[in-house]
Amino acid sequence: MKRFYTHATVTEGEQGFGVALDGRPVRTPAKFVLTVPTRALAEAIAAEWQAQGERVDPRSLPLTRLASIARDLVQPRRSAVVAEVAKYAGTDLVCYRAEEPAELRARQHAVWQPVIDWAAERFEAPLDVTSGVLPVPQPAATLAAFASAVEAYDTHRLAALHLATAALGSLVLALALIEGRLDAESAFAAAQLDESFQIERWGEDPEQTKRRAAIKEDVALAHRFVALLAAVKT
Repeated sequence: MKRFYTHATVTEGEQGFGVALDGRPVRTPAKFVLTVPTRALAEAIAAEWQAQGERVDPRSLPLTRLASIARDLVQPRRSAVVAEVAKYAGTDLVCYRAEEPAELRARQHAVWQPVIDWAAERFEAPLDVTSGVLPVPQPAATLAAFASAVEAYDTHRLAALHLATAALGSLVLALALIEGRLDAESAFAAAQLDESFQIERWGEDPEQTKRRAAIKEDVALAHRFVALLAAVKT
């Protein structure tokens, strides 16, 4: 759509921080006034709008999109989102090691095991690891611990965790990203370890390149979103 405003500015009210376009508040697709918990995030969202050219491109408003998802989709169906995210712990990517080749199995252990060990300590949630693709049942106490960890997040962090978990295919890696145990690059590399191993041997086709780039963008967005939620300006 054609740009219809000149200036994007940050506003502050009882509900938090918002963004105004020539004095008119930015609204979510569901028509709620968009508000976020920190000024840093609101400033970054305002910068997205200010950077638009003659036409507004929704694809270049990722922070706005994720903040809108938090309000429109996560907040009203919080319990369902928590359950959807927590379910990943039952068959988490990092618990399944290749039977062969030995080099891939060694890489998986070197990259994934430290994150599993971190999660066991951080959330009191030890995970069982297996070889092959057949599901291994995880301890009930572990699944409950992960569910409690997910439930503890506020609406905006839960939205970021949901995005990261879906992109990475792993709750453990997503939690490590949101909690600052892994940066975006490391989390992406860990999630794509198997595929990257195959690419080293057989190459990468254009569709694969495009899909991996989209995953990388989602992981980076979740990481930046949470960093801006943690930033406090006085």
